[in-house]
Amino acid sequence: MKQMKEFTIPFAGLKQGEHHFEFKIDTKFFTHFEYEEFHNVEVLAKALLVKNSNSLEFHFEIDGTVNVNCDVTNEPYDQVVYGAHHLVVNFGQDFNEDDDSLIIIPHNSHEINIAQYIYELIVLSLPTKLVHPGIEDGTLDSEILRKLEELTPKNFEDKTSDEHTDSRWEELKKLLTDK
Repeated sequence: MKQMKEFTIPFAGLKQGEHHFEFKIDTKFFTHFEYEEFHNVEVLAKALLVKNSNSLEFHFEIDGTVNVNCDVTNEPYDQVVYGAHHLVVNFGQDFNEDDDSLIIIPHNSHEINIAQYIYELIVLSLPTKLVHPGIEDGTLDSEILRKLEELTPKNFEDKTSDEHTDSRWEELKKLLTDK
């Protein structure tokens, strides 16, 4: 995969100390990674580079919104994303990226591309289940929600309550305590 040049930081020419970088992330950024789950993306990514004599430290922060489909209704909505990640870059013989917070790049390197780290930070900052805010507050009017309500069993009872416990389970529980 071809690297995106605007995310390549030539650290060899930088003085020791702090250096700030900002990137406006849009949908085109994710098409580069062939990630098509987002309809629209408006994220601001900030990278703070602290250059030391023998290492580099990156602190990434993201803040913005991505337009995604709800996992329940498949309705699109804007999901707020924010997050931070700290990355240490050391120098060694060979490139090594086994640890998510420490990478090793060859001694003769003079630049680093941070696009992959920003991509992962945005994707991993999403909740595991994407739920439209209209579902939680009851304002979303959707055909799928009406169908789910229609298909929900009317006499649905909580099976975890003690009054509905099957007596056979009680006999099995006694076997555990009879040791």
